[in-house]
Amino acid sequence: QVQLVESGGGLVQPGGSLRLSCAASGSIGGIYDMNWYRQAPGKQRELLASVTSGGSTYYADSVKGRFAISRDSAKNTVYLQMNTLKPEDTAVYYCNYYRQVGGIRNNYWGQGTQVPVSS
Repeated sequence: QVQLVESGGGLVQPGGSLRLSCAASGSIGGIYDMNWYRQAPGKQRELLASVTSGGSTYYADSVKGRFAISRDSAKNTVYLQMNTLKPEDTAVYYCNYYRQVGGIRNNYWGQGTQVPVSS
């Protein structure tokens, strides 16, 4: 079992910046991926960014160049730095843990944190 606790969300003005954090605890394992998703009102959840245990990253086109994902392995924490925020970035942001051992998938989610982008 893995627990993910998110923090750092809140109201931000267009053009502003925000950093989200996600701390993992429990049976974390040694090799796993950490991901950030978001879900805007009335829309499907979308993958924004990923980082592997080896440090490889992925970004969706919608956030590439504006957002940056990083991880602190000593603290089992992943971060999402969000810059140049737009109203269309308004969503609930979710941290995700993914690990596959043999044929067994381990996929856990944070509680979600709201990020309203509005003036």
